This record gives sequence, C-alpha cells and structure tokens, in this order.
Amino acid sequence: MTPCWRLFRDTSRSVSTAEGLAVDDMLPQSVAQHGSSPILHLYTFVPSVIVGKYQDIEASLRLDRCQARGIEYNRRSTGGGTVIMGPAIIALGLGINVDCPGLKTGSVGGVFESVGEVLIKALEKLGIPAYFRPKNDLEVAGKKIAGLSAASETGKSLLFHTSFLVDFDVELMTDIMNTPLVKLSDKGYNCFSQRMTTVRAELGKDVGVTTVMDAIHESFETVFGIRFQEDQPDSWEKQTIERFIRERYTNKDWIFFHKYPRSRMGVGRLKTRGGLLEVYLSLAGGSIESVIITGDFFSTSEDINRIENALKWTSAREESIVENLSKVWHDDMIYGLDVPTLAKAILTAKENQVRL
Repeated sequence: MTPCWRLFRDTSRSVSTAEGLAVDDMLPQSVAQHGSSPILHLYTFVPSVIVGKYQDIEASLRLDRCQARGIEYNRRSTGGGTVIMGPAIIALGLGINVDCPGLKTGSVGGVFESVGEVLIKALEKLGIPAYFRPKNDLEVAGKKIAGLSAASETGKSLLFHTSFLVDFDVELMTDIMNTPLVKLSDKGYNCFSQRMTTVRAELGKDVGVTTVMDAIHESFETVFGIRFQEDQPDSWEKQTIERFIRERYTNKDWIFFHKYPRSRMGVGRLKTRGGLLEVYLSLAGGSIESVIITGDFFSTSEDINRIENALKWTSAREESIVENLSKVWHDDMIYGLDVPTLAKAILTAKENQVRL
C-alpha cells in the first residue's frame, strides 16, 4: 500500500510571516506529538524578509528601509541566512522524522540530499537542469535558485525549509540587506544578480507559481514513493499554530533576540562549509570567561548551549579547546562544521581579545 503524506497547500493568497512560520513550526510537532504522517506545506509570503535563527536581525537588515517599503521582517526557527520572500517565491516547509523511509540517512545531511533530489527533479520537469551544492544550495549553471535550511527541536522530528525562486527582486535585496563583506568576497561576485537565478529567468517566460508547486508536489511523490492527501490543520494543530504566533512571530523578544556580546569581546569570524561562523570570546587570565557562538549555520539551541557551556572557564590553550569540544561533539552538531574548524574560529577570537 502506498504511504500517504499530508499536504497543506495555499495558492489563493500570500500569508504573513507570522502565519507561515507558525504553521511550519507546527509541522514537526504534529509528527512527533500528534501522530501525523509527514506534512508538506507549500505557500507564498507577502513581501517580506526573514533572518535565520542565529542571526542578529538589526545587523543583518536595514530595518528603516524595510519599514519605508512596507516589507515585513521576522526570524524563523531554522538556521541559515537571510532570505527575501514574496508572492513569486515558493516557501516550502516539511515536517518529517529523520528515520522516515526514503531519506538517504538519519541525519540533517540526509534530509538535505533527499529533498534536494526532489527539487532537482521538479526543476527537470520544468526543463531546467540543476544540481545540489553542499551545504545548502540548489544551483543552475553556478547560480542559486533555492536555499535549504533545517532544524530539529522535537526528538527525531525535523523541520525542513526551502525558498524556491520563481522570480526575484534583486534591487529590493540590495536595498534592505546588510551583507558581510566576507560572504561577498568568498563567493567571488560583485552583484547579487550574478549569483542568483529564477525559474522565469531560466525558461525565459512567465511561469506560474502554481505550475512550479505542481512540479514539486509530483516530484515528492516520485522520489519518496508516496501520495499526498490535501488537508488542513486540525484543532490541535490550529492551537499549536496560534501559540507559535503569540510566543514567537508577533513577540519582539523572539524577533529581535540575539546574544549581545560585550564590547570588549574578541571576535573570530570564519567562512566555513557550514556557513558564516562568528565566535565572541572574553578571557579572564588564561581562561575563557565567556563565549558566544553565532552565524548562519544549522544547529539546535540545545547543542549550541552545550558547546558554549563546555568551553566556559576552561583553559584558552588550543589543546584544551579541542579537548573540551571533542568531549561534547557529535555528528552534525553544527551541520558542515568539525572540531578543528570551530577551534580555529575560537582561537581567532582569542587572538583578537588579547589585542584589545
């Protein structure tokens, strides 16, 4: 018997950031706690910009320009960087267990590969050859057409996010975003338009968002060997959505949260395979008094806290840093990173702290 997954699909309207993000956060909760099969959510946002869980929204965005242009802004619960959203960009949320049949491996990396395969097949259906570029991009001839992110907060259940570019406003992106120079220079481009592409640009015609959603829907069924049942949230799920709207996506403490480093903390900033990594560190003698790890990587709050706690009040010598990281480290603790890379960023922060 063909397994049946649930599909929440909204093509009649674009939703607010609070509504769309809250529905997505509910998905893995329903799979883990409510006995739901995997749920795919396909929709579009009103014109908006959304930062990753670990980013500083005030440093990432020019909020005055967002307000002047009527652009919503918010913070999602998954990692990764800033994304511009709107009626011509498909938002995809997937709630699924990491050990679900069809996933390549029981990890975040396996989910990226498996869902990346789905999106590649969807693009092939539309006539666009694409490929997965680790850690989290789908590309067409070297240009990004979709970005992937994920987070795990509920046992084995995971939320996977994608922004899929049917069309895109480059001018808007450059007007409202603050982008670290390290990211621009690393990727070797001077203009966002040289790095990004869209379905419409690749096909040279006005392809509808509904057509692209159809291709994604069909490709999920092909790759996973399942069928979808179109559905709506039940009463338990609606209550969970309302709670996330109230506690997160209309709550200034959530939207503007970031770890405020003290002014005399040394900074170690490193562009890694796992994303932009920033470490803020202060010393007390030869010991680490305080350490803050942030950036646009993928991890969980629990794992980041575990790393920071393992380092606090330990020796700032390299061998001690590596030893303490190794004690708590597990695969995909910070997706795409390893102990030597994180230690390098910490040591850079230490060097900069000493110079202060």
